[in-house]
Amino acid sequence: MKLFISTLLLLPLLAGAQECKLINEKDPYTKETKLSSGALTLQGATLTIDADKKEIDFFFEVNGKCFNDMSTVFIFWENTRAKTTFRNAGSMNCDGYFHFKFRNGATTPTALNKMATQKVVHFIFKGNDDKEFTVGLSPAQQQTLMEIVACINKESKTLVQ
Repeated sequence: MKLFISTLLLLPLLAGAQECKLINEKDPYTKETKLSSGALTLQGATLTIDADKKEIDFFFEVNGKCFNDMSTVFIFWENTRAKTTFRNAGSMNCDGYFHFKFRNGATTPTALNKMATQKVVHFIFKGNDDKEFTVGLSPAQQQTLMEIVACINKESKTLVQ
């Protein structure tokens, strides 16, 4: 009977365990490993998160928008008025490509930890024309993003040598 009760008590812990399903690629020339989330479809944009031994790259494709190095994205968190701001780390373009990057190392940057533990409600992009464009996330997308960032955080540490 004690074994049965202890098994029932451990069930929520086992059910909460997640499997990291990332794309693992090896560069044929440099032989370096790269992890990727694959394309995540959001409401108004596509997001791909890539990690290598140097950096973790959040790559957005927002159709019809122009971005330069002064463009920004605001990240809004669930149940708070706090926001986080990042500048475009990519090149000037009118293809809708927007990057923000984190350094991959032994410690995880605070904002990246926050994305792995708190749900993101929406992203607001401010492009060349100074007009804001909102990319919302459904509750399912919020959960998926949080899980993938947690996965990337955990697995990217294995790339640092």
